[in-house]
Amino acid sequence: MKNILLIGGSHGIGQDIATKLSEKNQVYVASRTIGGLSETNIAHIPFDVLSENLSDKNLPEKIHGFVYCPGSINLKPFQTMSEEIFRNEMEINFFGLVKTVKSVIGNMEEGSSMVFFSTVAVSTGMPFHTSVSAAKGAIEGFARALAAEYAPKLRVNVIAPSLVDTPLSERLLNNDRKREMMAQRHPLKKVGLVSDVANVALFLLDSENSWITGQVIGIDGGISTLNINS
Repeated sequence: MKNILLIGGSHGIGQDIATKLSEKNQVYVASRTIGGLSETNIAHIPFDVLSENLSDKNLPEKIHGFVYCPGSINLKPFQTMSEEIFRNEMEINFFGLVKTVKSVIGNMEEGSSMVFFSTVAVSTGMPFHTSVSAAKGAIEGFARALAAEYAPKLRVNVIAPSLVDTPLSERLLNNDRKREMMAQRHPLKKVGLVSDVANVALFLLDSENSWITGQVIGIDGGISTLNINS
């Protein structure tokens, strides 16, 4: 049985990943709240990525898979955003990732896999995404460099979704008109589901798919690569 550690995994995509993985693995979720995990066999580690050090927690000695889920959606015009907003985005998305990876990298087993999250807005310029695109862009660069440095011991990949129906995106999808408008932006004419993204994370964590590293994989309904209106 493999040990899989998720940072943030009590809601949304992280919860779906953790729940599916727990069928065949020992899963640990380090997050502020236990959320939807209370009725599962998943081990919950109380942890706030912004204020605590993961090294102080009781981690498994050997880790075969690592997923960093914390993120943010802060879509505003650039001129209305303070420098503090940009710093906060970097703290939760990027520096939190760096800090936790430093804490677990020595525990990662030979052949293990790390999965991080970006956004389609890094590769496809979108208005009002300056702060989150900057933070997630840092993740993509970090992941590629980390994958190169730690090959062949471990694999590092990034998933870059478009809009997914999660608690984090609730205010963007809180009525039928918004939902339909967001769906129509994508060539596949629908908003992503939690399972669409979680299933790709499971694929990347699986040792059977061990010839994939340093990749940024778009799970975005085709919005980053297809222009069906041209």
